[in-house]
Amino acid sequence: MKETAKILAHGAVIAALYAALTHLQNLLVPGSATWAIQLRFSEALCVLAFFTPSAAPGLAVGCMVFNLTYAAALPMDAVVGALATYLAGKCMWLLRKHPLPGLLMPALFNGLLVGWELSVYIGGGFWVNAAYVAAGEAIVLLTLGLGLYTAMKKRRLDSKLFGQTGFEGGYQ
Repeated sequence: MKETAKILAHGAVIAALYAALTHLQNLLVPGSATWAIQLRFSEALCVLAFFTPSAAPGLAVGCMVFNLTYAAALPMDAVVGALATYLAGKCMWLLRKHPLPGLLMPALFNGLLVGWELSVYIGGGFWVNAAYVAAGEAIVLLTLGLGLYTAMKKRRLDSKLFGQTGFEGGYQ
């Protein structure tokens, strides 16, 4: 029961942080966290998926909450964005011993899925939209995400926050 509570708490905190940070960014710099060319700073939290499998569902729920509560979201944003974020998080967990390719998973999944969605709703061509979304994801993950990852490892925050799970390498 204690481990289940810890898993749920990690996911819930990550979800709340993602949604709140995305809303804050969109409030301070309108439009910077939406549409094809976006630099959603909250995407840096994806690196948490290297440290806990709770991050994948937490990030997906946070993305869904933002997209459901953002007035200008496209009709399928909540589902497509959450799915892309979840798949990226799961792949990052699987690639946790190889962070550099793992950091590109959000660019891959969001580029393909959100790029497709944008093509359906706003046009512009799939590959153009996919490239814009992937570029924004890669920029955030390879700068802010890598910085967060490095800081967490250097200060051992990964083990302090997520390492006391009772399972070797994290919980499943």
